[in-house]
Amino acid sequence: MVHPFRTLLGVSAFLLASAVMSGGVADAAAGVAFLPHQALYELSLVRSRGSTTINSARGRILYNFSGSACEGYTSDFRQVSELDAGEGKVTLSDLRSTSWEDAAGKSYRFKIDARMNDGDSKPVDGIAERTGDHITVKLKQPETKTFTIDGAVVFPTEQIRRIIESAREGKSLLELTVYDGSENGEKIYNTLTVIGKPISPDRAIGEPDPSTTSDQMKTLTRWPVTVSYFDREAKAKEGEETPIYAMSFELYENGVSRSLVLDYNDFVIAGTLGKFDVHDSKPCN
Repeated sequence: MVHPFRTLLGVSAFLLASAVMSGGVADAAAGVAFLPHQALYELSLVRSRGSTTINSARGRILYNFSGSACEGYTSDFRQVSELDAGEGKVTLSDLRSTSWEDAAGKSYRFKIDARMNDGDSKPVDGIAERTGDHITVKLKQPETKTFTIDGAVVFPTEQIRRIIESAREGKSLLELTVYDGSENGEKIYNTLTVIGKPISPDRAIGEPDPSTTSDQMKTLTRWPVTVSYFDREAKAKEGEETPIYAMSFELYENGVSRSLVLDYNDFVIAGTLGKFDVHDSKPCN
């Protein structure tokens, strides 16, 4: 079964644009600024392996990011993808997500709706609040439920910020535990981020895209990054971890991602940046 693309980086956490001096917004809480933008990624199959045979894959990811350090950050995400396994076996998935996170990483609201083929939607709706040494999660869907998680867990925007900081400091590894409201609203991921050597802005680009030709991007450093996601519950039960999936991409110092690769173990999908537009930002008063 296709595992829908997570909402970072994401989207993903990783489609967020987070950077110093990118949008003229001073983020006092995190020491970074975030660039409001829209990005469109075209999906295609890289390879199929293991027990699952995929003949072709296609789809799109459309991502919108807006907000400021004063009002918090909002992301709207949609991924539609189609996998053809041959013999008439076609899987169509449609994932939509809206989330809001305050600049200090203390509050996170999310709504996620996933559909597979003609099946019913599976909505998740909730809010997570950080208080002291714990986080309280209150779900409205799929069922009304309240529970607490470890305060060391980070939300998606905070995850991005820490990856950027680690890259700037020259670190090659970063381990974080992440909560983004995906799955049934109760899933927590252990993540391992591997950061490669910085790519200077004057290095030649083999396959240019709208980010590499943007005036706001031409002078920025970027890093090759791979983030592997592990099921935290599986480690607790079995004592070992196997990645559920991994995301690789080139991460600019302003947080924009290009050359996206999604590895679901049985198959690998590439996401090529087909459109990139910067939105106006509102400075904090």
